[in-house]
Parts: sequence; C-alpha cells; structure tokens
Amino acid sequence: MKIEILGSGCAKCNKTKGIVEKAVSQSGVEAEVIKVEDFDKIIAYGVMITPAVVVDGEVKVAGKVPSVDDVVKWITQ
Repeated sequence: MKIEILGSGCAKCNKTKGIVEKAVSQSGVEAEVIKVEDFDKIIAYGVMITPAVVVDGEVKVAGKVPSVDDVVKWITQ
C-alpha cells in the first residue's frame, strides 16, 4: 500500500504525516508513507488545498487534518 501526504511542509501537513504513521502502526498494515511537496504532483491529483491524503492513488481527504480513526478505516477497508 502506498500512502501519500500532499502538502508544502506546513504544520498541518506535518501533523497529518504523524497521524498517518500512527494509524499505520496501530493497524499493522504494511504501507509506504511518502511526503509529496511538489506542487505539480499535488495539482495532478486535483488537490487545491493541503494537507491531503492519498491512498493507492485515491484522494481520501483534502484541506483538513484527518483523525487516526479515519486513516485506519481507509487503510483497512
């Protein structure tokens, strides 16, 4: 599984990365967590507001920091 955190490196983006890493750890799912700061790649997903979370190519949330529970649901479905 590939999870991408889209964002410029702002505080909310860094918080989102920590939440995703915690969710991956709690769920026991094997996942590669990648931080994407390249605006061309972010826009290619259709994301205009960061932070955003992309799981296996599907945008799950944009413009807000998700909860650990939300991320666990996305990666265990």
